[in-house]
Amino acid sequence: MYSTLTDMKEQIPEEELIALTDDADAGSVDTSVTDRAVADADAEIDGYCGKRYGVPLSPVPAIIRKFSVDIAIYNLFARRQGAPEDRRLRYKDAIKFLENVARGLISLGADDPDATPSDAQKPKISFSERVFSRDKMQGY
Repeated sequence: MYSTLTDMKEQIPEEELIALTDDADAGSVDTSVTDRAVADADAEIDGYCGKRYGVPLSPVPAIIRKFSVDIAIYNLFARRQGAPEDRRLRYKDAIKFLENVARGLISLGADDPDATPSDAQKPKISFSERVFSRDKMQGY
């Protein structure tokens, strides 16, 4: 999992999480609902990132954790009345970022498959002087 319930609690109050997840009126956060929201968010992230990276991502880049939280919270709101505007914008921003990752416009870091190789990774090319050339062939 790219994010956790604790990560979500840093974004929205626990009372709101209870309202979004407590289908049985138990008065507490239903972790099976939050786990499903995170799993769905992570699957969406993997769908975009899997085009260029091995998924699941490990270690998890901080930006991916952030977007997993944003998408999971959006998913929780979508179960109920729909997401408020600020949550919809965060979701759209996450998707736009992930689309750009899939296109290769944004890198997730050092393990980028299209990263420019360092000098140590570049091939060493050497060659000897040409045996035949126009100048050497004149007069034959």
